[in-house]
Amino acid sequence: MNFATWSIHNPIPAIVLFALLALAGLWGFHNLPTQDLPDLELPMVTVTLSQPGASPAQMETEVARKVEDSLATLSGLRHLHTTITDGTVSIRVEFVLEKNLSDALIETKNAVDSIRSDLPADLLQPNVAAAASIGDPVLTYAIASSRLEEEALSWFVDDVIAKTVLAVPGVGRFERIGGVQREVRVEVDPVRMTGLGVTAADISRTLRQIQQDASGGRMQLSGEEQSVRIVATVNQASDLADLRVPLADGRSFRLDQVATIVDGIADRSQAALLDGKPVVGFRIYRARGFDEVQIAEKVKEALAGVKKAHPTLELTSVSGSVAQTLEQYEGSMAMLYEGAILAVIVVWFFLRDWRATLISAAALPLSILPAFAAMAWLDYSLNTVTLLALAVIVGILVDDAIVEIENIERHRQMGKPIRKAAEDAVKEIALAVFATTMTLVAVFLPTAFMGGIPGMMFQQFGWTAVIAVLASLMVARLLTPMMAAYMLKPEPPQPHRDGWIMQRYMAAAHWCLVHRKSTIAGAGGFLVASLALVPFIQTGFIPASDSGFTTVNVELPPSSSLQDTLQLAESARRVLDDLQGVSHVFTTVGDSQRTSPGSTQAGEVRRAALTIALAPSNEREPQHVIEEAVRESLLSIPGARFSLGSGGPSEKLQVILASDNAAALKASAQAVERELRTVKGLSNITSTASLERSEIVVRPDMKRAAERGVTAAEIGEVIRVATSGDFDPQVARLNLDNRQVYIRARISDAERQDMDTLANMHVHGSGGLIPLSSVATLSVVSGPAQIDRYDRLRNVTVSADLGGTALGAAQAAAEELPAIKALPSSVERIEAGDAEVAAELISGFGMAIIIGVLCVFCVLVLLFKDFIQPLTILSAIPLSVGGAFLALLLVRSELNLPAMIGLVMLMGIVTKNSILLVDYAIMGREKDELSLHDALLDACHKRARPIVMTTVAMIAGMMPIALGIGADSSFRQSMAVAVIGGLLTSTMLSLLVVPVVFTYVDGFERFLRRLVRVVLPSQEKSS
Repeated sequence: MNFATWSIHNPIPAIVLFALLALAGLWGFHNLPTQDLPDLELPMVTVTLSQPGASPAQMETEVARKVEDSLATLSGLRHLHTTITDGTVSIRVEFVLEKNLSDALIETKNAVDSIRSDLPADLLQPNVAAAASIGDPVLTYAIASSRLEEEALSWFVDDVIAKTVLAVPGVGRFERIGGVQREVRVEVDPVRMTGLGVTAADISRTLRQIQQDASGGRMQLSGEEQSVRIVATVNQASDLADLRVPLADGRSFRLDQVATIVDGIADRSQAALLDGKPVVGFRIYRARGFDEVQIAEKVKEALAGVKKAHPTLELTSVSGSVAQTLEQYEGSMAMLYEGAILAVIVVWFFLRDWRATLISAAALPLSILPAFAAMAWLDYSLNTVTLLALAVIVGILVDDAIVEIENIERHRQMGKPIRKAAEDAVKEIALAVFATTMTLVAVFLPTAFMGGIPGMMFQQFGWTAVIAVLASLMVARLLTPMMAAYMLKPEPPQPHRDGWIMQRYMAAAHWCLVHRKSTIAGAGGFLVASLALVPFIQTGFIPASDSGFTTVNVELPPSSSLQDTLQLAESARRVLDDLQGVSHVFTTVGDSQRTSPGSTQAGEVRRAALTIALAPSNEREPQHVIEEAVRESLLSIPGARFSLGSGGPSEKLQVILASDNAAALKASAQAVERELRTVKGLSNITSTASLERSEIVVRPDMKRAAERGVTAAEIGEVIRVATSGDFDPQVARLNLDNRQVYIRARISDAERQDMDTLANMHVHGSGGLIPLSSVATLSVVSGPAQIDRYDRLRNVTVSADLGGTALGAAQAAAEELPAIKALPSSVERIEAGDAEVAAELISGFGMAIIIGVLCVFCVLVLLFKDFIQPLTILSAIPLSVGGAFLALLLVRSELNLPAMIGLVMLMGIVTKNSILLVDYAIMGREKDELSLHDALLDACHKRARPIVMTTVAMIAGMMPIALGIGADSSFRQSMAVAVIGGLLTSTMLSLLVVPVVFTYVDGFERFLRRLVRVVLPSQEKSS
């Protein structure tokens, strides 16, 4: 007695089991967090080193190279990504996935500390932090107020808003955009300072020494222990004017004798505007493992409380991933419902029995609910990957139940008692159902074990699909037979008459078996024609999605000011305001910009980003149409480089060159950039090679400086403090009730615009103050504004917006450029970012397909106890490829990641159909002792209907995705198209070709047996 017949005789245990599984599934579904993508535990560490005022070339030589050489010795190191800007070196240290993150963090910190003494003395303390995950902001807000000024509003965001938002469970990081920082400026007068014999550095240092609170130890008064504290701070900025500054010779002077005290703001390095009006923005990031949608709801509730307490505030949601996440979730769930309903309708159409339809329909929820319970137990989430897995198998889940109930129906129509019919049917179909399920497991499971980042991403995909498929097997073997035995009613024997379609099919099957060579030749020709379609299909990575917002990155020439950038960004915004479908334009200047998944562009005042918030999808054109209009509109704005996209995959073509020869690298990058502009379909060609800007170089005359007792360090300190103030840790502070404000001594903004002011600076020498011009020369030279390095080599990235062009076509066109074909020997092209992940993903899926085929073969060998006949079953796999390729070509879709998922899925489905045919043919020969020809025709006759039913059910489940009904289905659409096309051709051809292949394989197997019988006796005689 097997499980199916046992459940018929013992229905209560099966009912209790599935009731518990259903409850567990409902509990799991309730507790599963909703996210955009799975959490990735990437062993990645960021190292940030700061030396304010240092040029990128200086930072590369004195800091970056030394730190990179130390980091290169780390075990498990994969890549080093270095970005060098003014005074800052940022190194992203990427390790192999097997590396423990805590070990990576400790080893990286030790490597940096080991060379700390070899780095510049005025380098700030290096910051080493773990980058545990890569994620977009959940929400981005803009805030304005009719009552608060910009500085007060900025502090309100830092203090009140930040505390409120960070108190929400699941918020991992809060980041302010734009705004200003309050600062007390001590604007020194160079002429007055010279008269008193002091420099800006002297004043800054003295302020730090006298304007502070300090510990004074402990005393015991009247037997009680008391702490001693020195309080030498003023209560407000205006009190600094009366502060006495002591001199080295014993004299002193009032601070207002040499400086003007200004309680204002620090040098502005960022700005934010919403629809042209100044605002302050902030971003909210999700902590690992939390529900994005719930976080967004709780944040909105918290901000509503702040708004109620401060009615003058205006809060505007600009962008974020949560809207797309919610749309994807709701769309995926709707597609699950639609697919399930359509699959049930298909079952009813074929069986025309509401009881049989209800039994088949029960398989869907009872297969998916246990999957939800397992996902919660495995700490998975409802994200794009797991919802894709469920959408993929929604048509498969009902297949086993369809096969079971169809076979029970066939036996019932023979006039058998219903219980007898159920028992005979489930025994007859047992091996086929088990084999088909194990085949699907063998197909999907390898995707859960792919390596690299794709493997981490698709681990949840593979296991979710496998768990749901195994749950459907449990339903088919335990619940479906039991429900059929007790719900279906017996029927008297009915004379069976084939319909018109079945008659035509049987005639075609008979013709194919008689004309075997013609059939095989036709199938071979179809396969060759299918493969010939591949060059005509566009290839890509991940299709662009309709996220509801897009970003225009703006880059001005080096040395552009914040005001220049604001003016040009506003010109671009005014052009974009006239476009249909644009809801808001959020402009940020000087903020870091996301350039690709996992990497950002350092913030500079010459860079801006225009985040275009679009209207709801049902009120506008598709996002790619609006983006094309944005590109055309920006052509009228001169003086800047524009690039469009939000940093997601498949938005840009990137050609990355690396070399130690800076001149050759720059020349090669310029040639590639020039030739890339000739490629049709590409726009906004940008390069990091030509980013040079002017800088003032002070060169001390070593002889004269030595004679007068002046050192280069003294010159550097005086100039740095006078022009931009001392380092943050070394400046004095004004203590307020709830914060500290920097007190920064430097010259005024007007004097910083005059070159003569710098030349007339005085420094301390052996004979008192000495003019800078007497010991040094000043000149203006050009140098790189930013330096990018990859694995200890300088690299240049040439980027282009794809704008709807397929990534594969753009890459192929780039490969043919003469500049890339004829790169100098000192310059190499490297694969990084999207290209590296795409190559890793394609190779991973290719290996998963190969392993899947091998696993399927092994499963079939074990189940059929035969090494030859499984080849018959596998012969259907090539027949599915042609339909998939043809469908992709007809709808002009790309052969991309989702389409490859569809091909993997097709492997399991077409193998499943072949198993049904082959299993029944073998059964007919062994049990009914039919001839090979009769057994095959009988199998075709008996198994055609369940094969067609399962195929139509699968196509019906995929149809809403293929048609793009509901939410943005751009990611899943190519997968559904490939599956539907492959199913249509493979089902029609496998019903005709597989029986023919069976005859050839059977003949080959008989030949081997005769050969063995001939060889073995001859060996025995010779022995």
